[in-house]
Amino acid sequence: MWRTKEDLPEAPVSKSDEEWREQLAPDEYAVLRKAGTEPAFTGEYTDNHREGSYSCRACGHELFRSEAKFDSHCGWPSFFTPLAGENIIERSDRAMGMVRTEVLCANCHSHLGHVFSGESYGTPTDLRYCINSISLTFADDTQGVTG
Repeated sequence: MWRTKEDLPEAPVSKSDEEWREQLAPDEYAVLRKAGTEPAFTGEYTDNHREGSYSCRACGHELFRSEAKFDSHCGWPSFFTPLAGENIIERSDRAMGMVRTEVLCANCHSHLGHVFSGESYGTPTDLRYCINSISLTFADDTQGVTG
């Protein structure tokens, strides 16, 4: 597990802070580039039950499939596994006086949310990837990209 952003391998998609600010809305920038969190139960995809894929809002890298999404009732979209392990990066997060595991997009190193373990979520992995809706776009299997 990576400890700091400086320890991470170089991101395939790399932009200056100014370029990210131009591309992303202020609330998207605050979460994706500054590791913020959207308020619980406010995200666009918290209650999304359509079939499709979830990608990084910053770079479009595919991250999760709807088949891995479950209702954890935590206030954010939850997944029990990423589409592929190499699509995300997990790193230690000691911010806010607690120890958690942060989840980043492997393609652009944008903050997505956190992964939690140690509880029984009734899923095949007993992991909960708690992801900010604002970090994602959704492509409906029948309709295309939204968000």
